[in-house]
Amino acid sequence: MFFSFFAELRAAKVPVSLREYLTLLEAMQKRVAAFDLDGFYFLARTALVKDERHLDRFDRVFGHCFNGIETPADPHTELPEEWLRKLAERFLTAEEKALVQSMGGWEALMERLRQLLAEQKGRHQGGGRWIGTAGTSPFGAFGYNPEGVRIGQQEGRNRRAVKVWDRREYRNLDDTVELGTRNIKLALRRLRRFAREGAAEELDLDGTVRSTAHNAGWLDLKLVPERHNTVKLLLFIDVGGSMEDHVRICEELFSAARSEFRHLIHFYFHNCVYDAVWRDSRRRHVEQTPVLELLRTYDSGWRLVFVGDASMSPYEIEKEGGSVERWNDQPGEAWMRRLLDSYPKAVWLNPVPKKYWGGTTSIAMLRRLLADRMFPLTLDGLDQAMRCLRRGA
Repeated sequence: MFFSFFAELRAAKVPVSLREYLTLLEAMQKRVAAFDLDGFYFLARTALVKDERHLDRFDRVFGHCFNGIETPADPHTELPEEWLRKLAERFLTAEEKALVQSMGGWEALMERLRQLLAEQKGRHQGGGRWIGTAGTSPFGAFGYNPEGVRIGQQEGRNRRAVKVWDRREYRNLDDTVELGTRNIKLALRRLRRFAREGAAEELDLDGTVRSTAHNAGWLDLKLVPERHNTVKLLLFIDVGGSMEDHVRICEELFSAARSEFRHLIHFYFHNCVYDAVWRDSRRRHVEQTPVLELLRTYDSGWRLVFVGDASMSPYEIEKEGGSVERWNDQPGEAWMRRLLDSYPKAVWLNPVPKKYWGGTTSIAMLRRLLADRMFPLTLDGLDQAMRCLRRGA
């Protein structure tokens, strides 16, 4: 089992040496993490991973190799956490869902939440009024409401919450993904614009032949700077939530873009851009880049590409405080307009198939903001987006 784990890490391009593998086996022989899967995970990660850029790949390989293995526990003292958590969920039929009414808008929803926070004194489950669990109230977790505020739930079930009162963690996209990126690279090459920059290090064959002929046959080497793609690209990528369904295609796009564009700066956001974005999802709560600073740093010659499903509550775009994660003083629309005014050459790539766009209000709102410069994240859509960026329309 341990050797297959080592082999799969190497196959996933995690640079694990034989010496590190033997160190892990030695630690296991000394019972450093005996009969404790969590302890073994941290032991293996410490022994085998030297660079935090490889943590995502390590986690995926670890999950694949040790899926289904559980730490032994006393059955008389512990109940499986999954059983208890599932007891809290409530599944309604389509008819029952149709009977549940929304609060009637953003202002009414927030005002009702303020009232309940002031009045409620204890825990509630299964009801339709208080902040609780497994009910039809607009506030709480593991229940259902067509327009609610999700509080203290690890992930969405019905994806109907308009605000999430929780601290959420996202992972960075892997920029070394190679499988399936070749055709994406070909589509991105439509945006290339070459110029010779830097030191003269590349042989100019035509110039050398011409200069040698003029020099009575004496060899006269001519060098020129190497040609580079001078297009400058700002890449904004939506992560977390419903975008977890599209991680693979986004990683392929990210990996292809990193190899095609010398001047590429990427940022992450969630659902809609607000006053700050981040470069590293693991440190996004402590290291963020204010959008105003970004506007001062990069001139209007940069091209702007958004990648996201644009699927969210309309409040996130048009209302103050509409962000699902925190209270934003200005609506997302205001920050989007600032970016589009500063970088007129901009497009949005959407991994949701185009035939479904008409059923989502937020997609229509963002398409209007971008003057219909939203394209599906397909090879044909990429080709159209690159043509649009090239002509600046």
